[in-house]
Amino acid sequence: MEKKTPDFKIQELGEPAVPSPVTSGYFTPDSKRILYNHYLHNLDSTQTAGGISPSIEVAGPRKMIYFDPSKVKAAIVTCGGLSPGINDVIRATVMGLYYRYGVTNIAGIRYGFQGLIPKYHHEVVSLTPEVVKDIHTLGGSMLSSSRGSQDIGEMVDALCRMNINIFFCIGGDGTMKAADLITEEINKRNLKISVIGIPKTIDNDLNLIDKTFGFDTAISMVVNAIQCAHVEAKGAPMGIGLVKIMGRESGHIVLNASLAQNDVNIALIPEVPFDLEGEQGLFKTLEKRLEKRKHAVILVAEGAGQDLCADRGLKQTDASGNVRLSDIGIYLKARIEEYFKKKRLEINLKYIDPGYIIRSVSANASDSIYCELLGQLAVHAGMAGKTGMVVGLFNGEYVHLPLKTVAFRRKVDTGGNLWMRVLEATGQPVLMKN
Repeated sequence: MEKKTPDFKIQELGEPAVPSPVTSGYFTPDSKRILYNHYLHNLDSTQTAGGISPSIEVAGPRKMIYFDPSKVKAAIVTCGGLSPGINDVIRATVMGLYYRYGVTNIAGIRYGFQGLIPKYHHEVVSLTPEVVKDIHTLGGSMLSSSRGSQDIGEMVDALCRMNINIFFCIGGDGTMKAADLITEEINKRNLKISVIGIPKTIDNDLNLIDKTFGFDTAISMVVNAIQCAHVEAKGAPMGIGLVKIMGRESGHIVLNASLAQNDVNIALIPEVPFDLEGEQGLFKTLEKRLEKRKHAVILVAEGAGQDLCADRGLKQTDASGNVRLSDIGIYLKARIEEYFKKKRLEINLKYIDPGYIIRSVSANASDSIYCELLGQLAVHAGMAGKTGMVVGLFNGEYVHLPLKTVAFRRKVDTGGNLWMRVLEATGQPVLMKN
């Protein structure tokens, strides 16, 4: 079955006819685009005749905008789990609206999409430069967040009651799916409301997006945990440091942290199944490492090895519809200790789970820069009348992508260079599967 190339056309509310008040003098025309696929051998028959890849619109301020800034009311919402940098994005968006365009009416929607539903009685926050000036020094979200779907019609009703012109949605794949449905409902009603997504998922697994904000900070924090695990492992005979980190369906954090701190000996990710028993299994791999070096560090993503856990069959879900994961870290700790006890080999295993600490910290310098740019570019897109889109980094360029193209999770390419580099760095078998 041929893989169909995504449609990268960006929706617009109408013809931009208002001169931009942006004074930088640098404007990006809609005609400035980058190639979707710069590897010629990957071109397929769905692409244009002549072998030219489809192109993607580049982000940036437009010379002519759609909205009259003096009449604009914007709203910002943050959804899903916490991630470093949310407050940086809120601040950048508010500052961009206020100082670049003169938009002074900005609403903060509290507790995610719940804040648009009357029955929850969440108050709306007025966002000004004075309110947001210091929030980038804090972790979390000043607007708070929530999980779970809400009625699309009710949310659009709320945007209408509030006279919102631009709606900024900060979140992951679930948020982007909801934002796409909100856009569809707005279109059905022939409303002139711009919906702009800003990609947030600490797992860095949004489709087509090079990097989501908070990812760099997460890697830095995970590296600290790996260092601690390594010290603990080396500090006792037959020491094992076991670290569980984020990664529900993808192992991007595990891969990058393993390369950043080359003390990981076994990296376990959701995309690569593994056995515990047998000559190729985890236990034997770990035993061989301990025999040779007397210590080992294991880094495991929370979604890895779920098929091994006894309560997997229950398949309970959270408010967002995600299957509740079994605690693979606790499970591995117990099974590893049991295995070596049966072998009458004394080990010293230390288990570290820094997940909520990592999610809650403020962004590092790299993420702060990224968040600032995302907020600025989201504002430019909204004021230009773009809608149903997300601003993000694609192939090293800031671009506009339709919500539909990013609203699902990107897995680790287990045949790609990054996973191969991790295997080289750790020295673990390509497969720990019998």
